[in-house]
Amino acid sequence: MSVSDDRMRCWGGEDPLMRRYHDEEWGVPVHDDNAHFELIVLEGAQAGLSWRTVLNRREGYREAFGGFDPAVVAEYTPERIDGLLIDPGIIRNRRKVESAVGNARAFLRVQEEFGGFDEYIWGFVGGGPVMNEFRSWDEVPTETEVSRAMSRDLKRRGFSFVGPTICYAYMQSVGMVNDHLVHCFRWKEIKDRYGR
Repeated sequence: MSVSDDRMRCWGGEDPLMRRYHDEEWGVPVHDDNAHFELIVLEGAQAGLSWRTVLNRREGYREAFGGFDPAVVAEYTPERIDGLLIDPGIIRNRRKVESAVGNARAFLRVQEEFGGFDEYIWGFVGGGPVMNEFRSWDEVPTETEVSRAMSRDLKRRGFSFVGPTICYAYMQSVGMVNDHLVHCFRWKEIKDRYGR
């Protein structure tokens, strides 16, 4: 058993892919626009499915969606979308694929207006991560007032598959909130490094 396997985790311990995502990415503040776009696409794709299902197709999404470059995806034609719907490397749901293309176009508009998507999205939490201190999953919300406000504003700007619950999951993914449980080794690491 490796050293990392001995540490207390709040989730992801049994599956190597989930464990790696938990240990290296989930809850770490993201400040790269392409990484933001990637997680918007993946969180939207996850709707109604498990995160494991999405992570197992992450590389397929990376190939299908131009390395998660919103400028590339924004140019996808209806024919390109039809082609994606036969790609076994992604979740072949027309509404989700069309949403990713529409979201790429909305993403570019936000970048233009704010000088970067990162500037815009972090404004919802005052520029730095919220450090929660949850002790059990029963305490972790599925949505908050902030995720509801984010959802409303993203929809107003032309995004789809961005309901309050998806927005909160996105906030967790990009580290806008530290929702690792306090007994998890990552909670303290993230708090010590990124807390304000």
